[in-house]
This record gives sequence, structure tokens and C-alpha cells, in this order.
Amino acid sequence: MTTPSAPLTPEQQPAAPAPAKKGSAILKKVGGVLVAIVIALGVKFGLPYLTGDAPVHAKAGECVTVTGADNDPKVDTADCSSGKADLFKVVKVYDDTFDLNKCGQELSALAQQLESDKFVLCLEEVVKK
Repeated sequence: MTTPSAPLTPEQQPAAPAPAKKGSAILKKVGGVLVAIVIALGVKFGLPYLTGDAPVHAKAGECVTVTGADNDPKVDTADCSSGKADLFKVVKVYDDTFDLNKCGQELSALAQQLESDKFVLCLEEVVKK
């Protein structure tokens, strides 16, 4: 038969974990959510500008180059005398629409959206000299 062991002294008892502070846990959760929101907004609004994929809202009289696929064109402003391939002069800009018919039959039309602004660029090809 065995004898029961002597009770542990307070120094020998295992330390109980300190209770977690509720405010600290809530603050960490809120902080994590805020960081996620900031990252999502940065990707949505900042990334196109950093990578150069943001649409160009050119003005009438400016020249642009248009490259890329028809369903995903890339538009960049350019010097009208540059002689670059795919160089177009912006003849007219229609804001708050995607109606490509506004440019008529004689001009090329390109619908673009920059954040909440939508617009159509009416383009005339610049003839190379």
C-alpha cells in the first residue's frame, strides 16, 4: 500500500496562467480588421496606378497610344510628333457614358472607366510621316 504524498507548498504548485485582458484581445481583432481593410483598399485603388494599368482620361487635342487586346486596351498619353505605332489624337471626350456611337462612323471610339468616372474617347489615327 502506498501512502499519499504530502500536499504541495505554494512555491511548489504550478503557476496558473495570467487571465487575458479582454480589451487587449478586442484591440487586436479590430486592428487586424483595419489592416485588412487598408490592404484591400490599397489593392483596389492604388495598384492600378502603381502598375500603370489605370485608364488615361486624356483631353481633346492630346495624343495617346493604344496597345493590348481589344477587350483590355492599354491607353497611355504620348507626344503627337513621336511617330509611335498605334498613335491616336483625341478629337472629343464624352463624359458619363460608355456609348461608343457618340463618336460617329469616321472616328474610333474607346470606352474607359477611371474609378467612378466613365468616359468615351473619340480617336483619330495620327498618320505617320
